[in-house]
Amino acid sequence: MQSQIRRMGFGLLIAFLLVFAQLNYVQFFAADRIASNRANPRALIREYAIKRGDILSLDGEKVATSVATKDRLKYRRSYPMGELFGQITGYYSVNYGTAGIESSYNDQLLGDSGTVSIQDIQDRFSDTEEQGNRVRLTVDSRLQTIAKDALGDQRGAIVALDPTSGEVRALWSNPSYDPTPLGSHDSKEQKKYWNSLDPTSSTSPLIDLGTQQGYPPGSTFKVVTLSAGLDSGRYNPRSTFPDPAVLEPCSTNGGDPPRDCIPQTNQPFRNFSHTTCAGGGDIDLTTALIVSCDTTFAIMGMEIPDEVYDTANRFGFNEAIPFDVRTEASRVAKPDPDNVPFEAYGAIGQGDTVATPLQMALVAAGVANGGDVPKPRLVREIIDPSGGIVDRPSPESLGSAMSPETAEQVKQMMIGVVRSGTGTAAQIPGIDVAGKTGTAQTVKGANPHTWFICFAPADDPQLAVAVIVEHGGSFGSEATGGAVAAPIAR
Repeated sequence: MQSQIRRMGFGLLIAFLLVFAQLNYVQFFAADRIASNRANPRALIREYAIKRGDILSLDGEKVATSVATKDRLKYRRSYPMGELFGQITGYYSVNYGTAGIESSYNDQLLGDSGTVSIQDIQDRFSDTEEQGNRVRLTVDSRLQTIAKDALGDQRGAIVALDPTSGEVRALWSNPSYDPTPLGSHDSKEQKKYWNSLDPTSSTSPLIDLGTQQGYPPGSTFKVVTLSAGLDSGRYNPRSTFPDPAVLEPCSTNGGDPPRDCIPQTNQPFRNFSHTTCAGGGDIDLTTALIVSCDTTFAIMGMEIPDEVYDTANRFGFNEAIPFDVRTEASRVAKPDPDNVPFEAYGAIGQGDTVATPLQMALVAAGVANGGDVPKPRLVREIIDPSGGIVDRPSPESLGSAMSPETAEQVKQMMIGVVRSGTGTAAQIPGIDVAGKTGTAQTVKGANPHTWFICFAPADDPQLAVAVIVEHGGSFGSEATGGAVAAPIAR
């Protein structure tokens, strides 16, 4: 009997110790994780009792706000400007969590900014409801509307930013979506709308084409190749190149390949126009950019592949751009001496070269900014409920892509593109625009993507812009960057 009592006592002791350990684990080690789990109804009720801060446009329009309800969750999120800012604000949803600015600035919008304001102290000693901080964007609703109207129903994206500060003034992607139904407290309404967005599809409106979709940049990438060539000291704006309509396959026994053919392949390299760029003979580098001569930049890509690769990296390629919302990295492949044709196509923005519109806007901004690439940003400041500034980020740089002297040369050549070359549709009376067109081939049988990157005024840049229209928009197979994207950028 005594042995049975001892065994029972020992068993109870172990059970009590296990309960004690579990209670301590829950209280001290797992408390934060459990409290912050969105499946925890108490956590949700507590979070939704806070009047989440507004998100404002640069010009003061409310693009996200909190609306009082009569259900268990005290506030719901509403987006007064709907799809115009949908992919910037993202959503704040009971079922689907957060995205966009709602995600990256979640703590600030809930009032947990890491600093204690006078308003916080007042709230703690009074019955005042908890309020979050407001987030003021760098995007101007008027310019955002202009971008939306200019792109129309064509699938594509527009990025416009201040080349000095990196502040994004417009970031529009079509298609977009209205986050308001995702802020509903009706689970059925949320689910129905979520499913209508086809969230697992590569064409879902949830994907911001400006920051999360890479495309072959086509001839807009020639600005990167040109910058690399001029900065290397090997070329200048008057350097000459052969001007064939086609680079025919040729053999080489090492060293640089001949300048009028392409080695390591049995496929010829043709100009987009299937003609010479300047009547045959030779063509100078300035003219080659103005008329967007493929063979010239293919030759350069084969001659200085390492410099092109390094310059692209300095512009921000091959890493996700640090930004207030998620970005997809643009890609340029590392040079391969056993695949020289690969380097020729990469130098004209084809092959494996892929870029987001945000990345190409930064290429234009880097030239406009004397070679210095600004770090892009979407948030101007954080404002507490009493109107005090909690945080105001300072402009930052991603580094120098080229020397100021090279940037000036590239700028002057880009001005020529708009004055008399492929980009004349971007002309603005009385203002010099510096730009570059791009018409990017995609999969066989598909219409080309059309691009334009630019900045203006050229002598005092206020805005750098990148435009892409997928598959030529309404122009279809006849589309070019100059015909489709340049007027939008203008």
